[in-house]
Amino acid sequence: MADYDVLVIGAGPGGYVAAIKAAQNGKKTAIVEREHLGGICLNWGCIPTKALLKSAEIFESMKHAKDFGLAADNVRADFPAVIKRSRDVADGMSKGIAFLMKKNKITVLNGSASFVDAKTVAIAKADGTSQNVTADNVIIATGHKPRTFPHLPVDGKQVLNYKHLLATTEMPKSLLAIGAGAIGMEFGYFLSTMGTKVTVVEVLDQVLPVEDHEIAKVVEREFIKKGISIRTSTKVVKLEQKPGVVAVHIEKDGKAEVIEVEKVLVAVGFLANTEGLGLEKAGVKLDERGFIAVDANQLTNVAGVYAIGDVAGKQLLAHKASFEGEAAVGHIVGHPAPVDYAQIPGCTYCQPQVASLGLTEKKAVAAGKKIKIGRFQYAASGKAKAIGHSEGFVKLIFDAEFDQLIGAHLVGYDATENLAELSLAMRLESTAKEIMETIHAHPTLSEAVMEAAADALGVCVHQ
Repeated sequence: MADYDVLVIGAGPGGYVAAIKAAQNGKKTAIVEREHLGGICLNWGCIPTKALLKSAEIFESMKHAKDFGLAADNVRADFPAVIKRSRDVADGMSKGIAFLMKKNKITVLNGSASFVDAKTVAIAKADGTSQNVTADNVIIATGHKPRTFPHLPVDGKQVLNYKHLLATTEMPKSLLAIGAGAIGMEFGYFLSTMGTKVTVVEVLDQVLPVEDHEIAKVVEREFIKKGISIRTSTKVVKLEQKPGVVAVHIEKDGKAEVIEVEKVLVAVGFLANTEGLGLEKAGVKLDERGFIAVDANQLTNVAGVYAIGDVAGKQLLAHKASFEGEAAVGHIVGHPAPVDYAQIPGCTYCQPQVASLGLTEKKAVAAGKKIKIGRFQYAASGKAKAIGHSEGFVKLIFDAEFDQLIGAHLVGYDATENLAELSLAMRLESTAKEIMETIHAHPTLSEAVMEAAADALGVCVHQ
């Protein structure tokens, strides 16, 4: 008889949710974590970065107090205090996960896990001891690690990844971010608002490459207004570290240039965190990109072994990991409910915020779909004007034949909070008419969703 019905390796948003769901279904459950409960997301990703971004947002508002008829003199940022608040928020949330483990009677095993075989896992503890545990089902939820390249050597001093920035108490005078994805753009916004001179370099032709091109253009424009230098279609050839400065050699259209900055942030993607897991001993296979290969139920090629979250590839998002955890447990208890990846929302939390779901315009056209598009500018929104954030818009994409929502893209203040309505609408296969006829409270930013749907039908009132 196995020690546990379900053993989860990794206590991030995928792992701890899977463990709780397993316990709620009457399974004897344990979870292994070598660092902190909550994983990267809670301790070094989603939560602490949002705390930093909120500090930046408030600081920016204080600097523009006069625009609201207020006076705020000698406004300054206490950078170490901002970082400390971020760490305190993360630490508090981690303690909350510990409470949930205790509440659901889940055994927490501290240490590094590696497979002995498909049903046995060895746990190496910090004190040098080790123990073997057995489980009928193992769920791998070990997340990701930052991607590195030989010509972009991260040393944690001059050349940093996101974890280094989250722990630093010294604000850099200048920083170049390599990569204009969510991490590069969020840290770019935060540091620029705090007072750092920021440059963002992206090898592709737009910032936020996975987002709709019109949405990305708004963010780029607003960043440039803030004084952030944006270099798209530009590659970093090499980094030359000198005392107190990094010379970044870049190239665009065959033309070379050198930019000198105090710090460099390398934000060029992630790799599956499989090192040391002993997957070969369990017989678990990887896909061509190095992520663990799984089927629609998160099951690997080995019976009883599942993989969820970033280590299993696809969208590397916390909420996707959580739903995959539920899917894995659902399969274990005989109630399979595979994740619908077409309906995974994505968010970027710089200002203006970006929120998206479903197909972009380019992807819809490339798929051969006949579409109709509705847009509504926040400049025409009474609430947006009243709160002083009229930049941005809502863009909705509908299948022209069935009038069904197939894509939603928002950019603007608190855009991420307005996406849930559209997630529900897409899940329920709602039409433009149904969204338009849903009464939205006035004045709210969410009215822009209703107005965009009306625009797709050619009957928008306020634009």
